[in-house]
Order: sequence, then structure tokens, then C-alpha cells
Amino acid sequence: MSTDAIKTVSSFILDAPPGELQDVISDVKSLIGGDASITANLAPAVETYNKEQLISTKLPGAGGKLVIVSEYNDLGDGRFYDTEANSSWAFDHITQKASSVQSYVLESKNADLIKSLLKSLAPHVSEHYPSLPAYGAYPSNDDTTVALVITGNKYSPANYWNGRWRSIYNFDPSTNTLTGELKVDVHYYEDGNVRLLTTHAVDVEVPGGSATDVVKAIAKKEKEYQEKLNDAFGLLSEGAFKSLRRQLPITRQKIDWDKIGSYRLGQQVGLFPTHEQS
Repeated sequence: MSTDAIKTVSSFILDAPPGELQDVISDVKSLIGGDASITANLAPAVETYNKEQLISTKLPGAGGKLVIVSEYNDLGDGRFYDTEANSSWAFDHITQKASSVQSYVLESKNADLIKSLLKSLAPHVSEHYPSLPAYGAYPSNDDTTVALVITGNKYSPANYWNGRWRSIYNFDPSTNTLTGELKVDVHYYEDGNVRLLTTHAVDVEVPGGSATDVVKAIAKKEKEYQEKLNDAFGLLSEGAFKSLRRQLPITRQKIDWDKIGSYRLGQQVGLFPTHEQS
């Protein structure tokens, strides 16, 4: 493959909607031909995608616990670690499967804080992320800060939509500041493509600076952002979307546009009574 072709196809990979990476890879294979080209040329893009999207995976023999793949817990050579599971594992970025699980001991001056943050994050995630949640806390910025990442996924391919919420934070215990981003990505693709991509910055001081205080600040910011999204959706549905798309008829039923030419206006859609012509 040429350099330009690799860049173009890599952009398809990096832009794959939640839960649809394998579909995109399959489409790419049909364009460039064969698994060998995928492995040789597109593996870097797939790896970047998995880490940016906070892809979660199950560890063999660890029950149903999901662990995150990210830049923050990357050990190199295709291995990642989880501070709560005290494990490291090999990760196949193409298949998104974990293997070769080993024990892992965290070495960090913030190890006690990380353990406390994980303990406080667990009930928050359990309460607010009902579908396929995963979370983690890791040393960051040369062990001067702690990275906290949360992801929630909901896939409904039978109904033609998939979605992902990502929370990415950095907590500095020396200044008690919490910074980061909240990201929402939802894809609807029934008879077309509609995609929501949003990013919201977080920058707040955390009085006290304890693990409980940090998670309270996270919960507050996530609630505020979700409420803003709900308000925005309401405004869109009542405003911009109405101007873009015809509303449902009074019957509240979709019109079969393939048969619209055969309709006798008002009669077959049940809007008016039928009167026989004399």
C-alpha cells in the first residue's frame, strides 16, 4: 500500500463508531484486500483507536470484570495492566482480546491514593453506568498525578445504534485540581447516518483532596454535563430538527415513501373519510 492509501484507510479506522470497529476493518479488507495488509499497515491505527476509545476487555479467568485499554496503563510490547485486578495482560488490538494474564504490582508514590480512588469510584460507576462499564486509576505525568478513566458502552445493532461515554481525568494531589474531558459518541445508522460527537472540558479545584472528594467532584461534573445534553436535545428536537425533517403525519405512523405514488391522497393514510364519486 502507498503512504497516502495507508493514511486514508487509517482515517477510516480512527473514525469508527462505538462497537463497529470490526465492521470497519471488514470493509477495509474488501477495499485493500486480505488480512496481511491489515496487520502490516493498519495495526498502528487500530492500536491508537483502541487506546483513545478506552476499549474494555475481559481478562481470562477473571469472571465478568472489564478492564480498560488506554495510554495510561500501557506497558509497551502489547501489554497493559490494571491496578485493581493487580494483573497485566497481552492485548490483540485487531481482535480486541486479552491473553497471557500475569500478576502485576503497582509501584507508585500515589499507590495508596489510587487504591482509595478505585474504592470510591466503584459505587459511582455502578450507580451511573448501567451498561458495560469499566474504570481505572493509574500513575500519570511521571507519577506526579493520577489518571482516572471511566467508560460506559451501549450497543444495539439490531436497532441500528451504538454509543459510548468516556470520562478522562487527571488529579494533581499537590494542588487538589481535577482536569479532563467528557466525551460522548452515539451513532444512528438506520437508512442513513446520524452521529453525535461531543467533548466537554473539566477544570475544577477539589477542596479537601481526598478520594471521596474527588469522586464527588466527578459525579457533580458528569451530572451537570448530562443535564446540559438533555436540554440541548430538547432544543434540537423542537427547533433545528423540525426544520430539517418532515414531522410524522397525524396518524403518528411513518409513510412508506416507496409506495407514496400509489396513495390516494388522504384516503390510504386514513386522514379523511372515503367518498365514492357519482
